[in-house]
This record gives sequence, C-alpha cells and structure tokens, in this order.
Amino acid sequence: MRLVFCLYKYFPYGGLQRDFLRIALACRARGHQARVLTLAWQGARPPELDVEILCVRGLTGPARYRRFSAAVQRQLASDPADAVIGFNKMPGLDIYYAADPCYAHKAHTQRGAPYRLLPRYRHFARYEAAVFDAAARTQILMLSDLQRPFFVRHYGTPAERFHALPPGIDRSRRAPPDAAAIRAEFRAEFGLGPNQPLLLQIGSGFRTKGLDRVLHGLAALPPALAATQLFVIGQDDPAAFRRLARRLGVAGRVRFFAGRDDVPRFLQGADLLVHPAYSENTGTVLLEALVAGLPVLTTANCGYARHVAAAAAGEVLPEPYRQSAFDRALAALLGGDRAVLRQRALAWAEHADIYRLPERAAELIEQLAPRAERRCAS
Repeated sequence: MRLVFCLYKYFPYGGLQRDFLRIALACRARGHQARVLTLAWQGARPPELDVEILCVRGLTGPARYRRFSAAVQRQLASDPADAVIGFNKMPGLDIYYAADPCYAHKAHTQRGAPYRLLPRYRHFARYEAAVFDAAARTQILMLSDLQRPFFVRHYGTPAERFHALPPGIDRSRRAPPDAAAIRAEFRAEFGLGPNQPLLLQIGSGFRTKGLDRVLHGLAALPPALAATQLFVIGQDDPAAFRRLARRLGVAGRVRFFAGRDDVPRFLQGADLLVHPAYSENTGTVLLEALVAGLPVLTTANCGYARHVAAAAAGEVLPEPYRQSAFDRALAALLGGDRAVLRQRALAWAEHADIYRLPERAAELIEQLAPRAERRCAS
C-alpha cells in the first residue's frame, strides 16, 4: 500500500517522534511505501522513507498548521494514498496515533473561561474535533485507556473507532550485562560519589512534565539527603527553571542537558526517575526506566503509571497532586533499599508485554486503511 505519514515536526528525542519513526519503518519492512509529510525534520533521514518537507509560512503555530494541512490535501489530490496516518490532530486523516491527551478536557479543567475565547483554542479544538467527532471517520490508535473517557465525553466518539496498542519500548533500553561498569564509569565522568543520590528527569516540555514539582521536592529533602543531584534531559528552554532552582537554593545541584543519544547511560547511572507530570497520555520514559532497572516516582495521571505499580518498583502518587506527598515519597525512596526496587523492575521487564507497539500498529494500519476496507467490501 501507499502510506502517507503526517506530523508537524520530527526531532530524534521526542517520544511521539520516535514512535512515528519505528511505526513507519515497521510498515516499510512489511512491503508498503512510506511517504512522510512534515514541516521540519531534525537529524538524519532514513533512506527507507520518502521524507518531504512542506514549506509553509505563518505568524503563529496554528496558522502554520492550517497551511500545512491544506498543503497535505493538495499533495494527496495530485498523488493519492491508500491511507493517511497522522501523529498530530488535523483534518483529513484516515488513522490517528493518539499520543497526546484530550485538548478539550485540558482546556476545560486546567484553563479559565477566557482561554476558550482565544483563536488558539478555537484552532486546536476544531482540529481535535476533526479526528474525534462522532460523525468523523478517523480510526484512532490508542496508547492508553486513561484519555479515552475524556474524548468520549467531549465528542461522543464511537467505541469501535478506538484500537488499543501495547507499549513499544525499545529492547536496547534493557539493562546490559555490564550495567555495573557503565554506572561506575558514568558517575566518575560526572564527579558523583558511588553512593551519592542522583535523580533523573527526562522529557521535552519541562512544565508539562512537572519539573517545578521536582525542584520543590529536591529543596525539601532532609539534611541527610542534601547531596542529592538532579539531571534533567529534554528539548526545552530551561531559563525559567534555572531561576526557580536559584530561588529554592538548589541551583548548584541541578544540571540541564539537551536531548541526547546516550540516555541509557543516564538510566544506569541514576538512582530514581522522577516524573510528576501535570498531564501525560502515556509516559514511555517510565517503562524505559523500569526495563533499565531504575525505580520510578510518578503520578497516577500518567497513562503508563500502572506499570510502575505492577512492577512494585517505585511509587505512584494519587490525584489530586499534593506537593507534600511528593516530598515524602521522594525522601523515602532515596532513603530506602533501591537495590530491591531495581531487582523488581528487572524481573518485571523479563515478562511484561511492552515491546510490540510498532508491529501491532503496522498490523492495524493494514487492517484499517480505507483501501483495505474497499477490498473487503468488493
């Protein structure tokens, strides 16, 4: 089949972007053509994919997205596809990969009424409705059931249009046989003592991932844990969080890193992954930490938080979020027996069904493509 994949921006370190690439390559490996339409591409382009950057202009993000959507439709009119798969919400999709949470729910629960009068809100609400409205035909690949009730509540989306996917953790994230040596080398490189606690936060979008909550928790640690360091990895502007760290008196204990390729080393070198997100449809990094043997402290509003509970390798904080609860859990996990938590995480990773997302997504794309429907009807 001739497949077209649409996303606004590709960069190597985003969770959505990595999922897109693995799914597109899985479809290509099954013999399908894979054309990619995007506004921007950072990094190397896989030779297996036909990547086309659509150059559109606009003073705002929504303006660029509208013109991108129009450009996609013009491309498809002149060069049709058997299925159009989108990784951002937009009109004209046959299949949507639901990596992002429900925008309408967020706008009504985390924003005031004036926000919903803005052109920005109208744009994103309209584009979400184009995918999830009861009258739409877009099939939806769901990574987590956490957000499904919100989409149904706001749009009345029929149940038969939702299709569940398993997680898709790259097996390269598993703890290697020489994990202890990697940890020792990592800590020596960054000047960390063998028993000095190190927190790790990974994810683009520091505000959404709850970095402010982590900084407050770091500042609240008891004197016995005052040597604790925090490493933050992600594609975002850290300026506001550097200022917050200074106000809290922990700036000297926090280091920021841009997205990078050696994240597995950080997973082995750290003692606890912290991820108290404000909103998180899935939270792939939670599973990447577990399979690496790194305990996790997260919040129940993350779609994959249930796996942390199943592995009994950390703690999941209930909603509504309370900073005092995070502070207590952080101190308890750092002061407890993390070796036991590591062994639990590694044991769970041996048998958990968390590795098949690209293959299952490719299967569903084959089944749900409009051409496949026409073939079955004929």
